[in-house]
Amino acid sequence: MTRNLCAFALVASALLRSSAALGAEQFATAEEARAMLDRAVTALKANEPAALKAFNDEKNKNFRDRDLYVFCFSLPDGNFTAYESPLLLGTDVRELKLEKDPIGQRAYDAVAGAADGDVVSLDYSFPKPGMKQPATKQSLETRIGNQACGVSYFK
Repeated sequence: MTRNLCAFALVASALLRSSAALGAEQFATAEEARAMLDRAVTALKANEPAALKAFNDEKNKNFRDRDLYVFCFSLPDGNFTAYESPLLLGTDVRELKLEKDPIGQRAYDAVAGAADGDVVSLDYSFPKPGMKQPATKQSLETRIGNQACGVSYFK
């Protein structure tokens, strides 16, 4: 009986440690977000139509990983050309608001005023999946030709 109790305790301890490790890996890092943005820029420069198709492919692990995904909007019209949800494709980014924060207009202004290839960042509050409390999220964005693209991660 004591041996069974000790075995149970060891298994429970191992499961708790692995669950904690999985929780820690659930959200991507700033470095992983930047690496994804760099891959997106390379893809856009090589073949814009193919890159946008890849960004919108939910099975493409190069451009979708955990909480990371590439989003793009065209300049100067601001319409989404790539986004995690196909429902927003064609929507003007400047119309997006998070409560009272005009996040879409801020995102548009930050990257539209940047030089081609410069990376700009934008902080905003957004709840992590499964949570109600807002967390700080940062968007890394760049402009390549007539596309403004970015990747956001939780800080």
